[in-house]
Amino acid sequence: MRPFRYEETDDADSAVRLLTREPDGAYLAGGTNLVDLMKLGVARPDVLVDVRRLTSSTIDDLPDGGLRVGAAVTHSRLAADLRVRRLYPMLAQAVLAGASGQLRNIATCGGNLVQRTRCVYFQDVTTPCNKREPGSGCAAVEGYHRDLAILGASEHCVATHPSDMAVALTAADAVVRVRGTDGERAIPFGAFHRLPGETPERDTNLAHGELITAIDLPRLPVAARSGYRKIRDRASYAFALVSAAVALHVEDDVVRAVRIGLGGVAHRPWRAHRAEEMLLGGPATDEAFRAAAEAELAEARPLPGNAFKVPLARNVVVGMLNELAEDQR
Repeated sequence: MRPFRYEETDDADSAVRLLTREPDGAYLAGGTNLVDLMKLGVARPDVLVDVRRLTSSTIDDLPDGGLRVGAAVTHSRLAADLRVRRLYPMLAQAVLAGASGQLRNIATCGGNLVQRTRCVYFQDVTTPCNKREPGSGCAAVEGYHRDLAILGASEHCVATHPSDMAVALTAADAVVRVRGTDGERAIPFGAFHRLPGETPERDTNLAHGELITAIDLPRLPVAARSGYRKIRDRASYAFALVSAAVALHVEDDVVRAVRIGLGGVAHRPWRAHRAEEMLLGGPATDEAFRAAAEAELAEARPLPGNAFKVPLARNVVVGMLNELAEDQR
C-alpha cells in the first residue's frame, strides 16, 4: 500500500477545510471499500481525514414524520431500527442483503453512497479503465460482461453501481445532506449519482471536499408497503446481478402510488420513472405490471454476456408488484 498521511480534526467544518486543500485526499469512515481499493493500488490518496466521529451516528425523527439518518450510522444499526423496518421495509431488507454481518457492523451509511464499482477491470490496475485512468480505454467492453450495465452506459464505461442500500434510497425519494466550504446543501437522491457519459471517473455530483452529513428519508406512506429482492450468483456475500426495491399502494385494484428502484443494471441506482408513470392510476394487474416493466427496459442495451439481465429485471419487478398487490387485496 502506498504511504499516506492520517489526519483527525475536531469538527466537520475543519475536516472540510482540510480536505478541500488536499486535491488527492479522501475521507475515511468505515473504510470497507476505500481501504480495499488502496490495497489494490486503485485508490492512492495522499491523506486520509477521519470523519467517523464528526457526523451523527443516530437516526432522528423529522417533523414531517420521516427520518434523518446520520452519515456515521452503521448498516447494522440502520437495519435494526424499528422505525426503518416499519416505515421503509425495503431499506432494511436491502441493507441486510448487502455484505456480511461483520462488514455491516463497521460500514457507514454515508460511506456506502460513495463506494465505487466492483467492475473487475476497475480493480485490476494492469488493464485499461477510463474510470480509474481517464482516456486509457475500457477493457470491460470486450471482456467479461456478466456483472455489467444494461441501462445508461456509455462507450467509456459499462460498470454498475454496487450498493443495495442506494437502490432502496432512490425508491424512497431520499435526500443527501452535505457540508462544504460554502455551508450545507441538500441533494435529491436522483441527482446524487451520475451516469458515466464522457466522465466515468466521476461517480457523484459531490464537489471535492464536500462531506456527507446525513440522509433524509421523507415521509412516504407507500414505502411502508415495500420490499427488496436481490438476484445474485450465490446466497450471501455477492453483489447483485439484478435487484429491485418496490413500493406499491393498491386500492380498489387501482395503483394509487408506486416507487421502483433497480440495482445491478446501471452506473447508478436506477429509478424506473417510466414504469411508475405507466402504472399510476391504472389497474393493478399482471398485464399492466408486465407492460410497465417492458417499457422501462425498452432502452436496455445489453452486452453479449449480460442479455439475460433484461428478462431477469422484468421478472423481478413484475413478481414483486404482483406480490405486493396481492397482499393488499
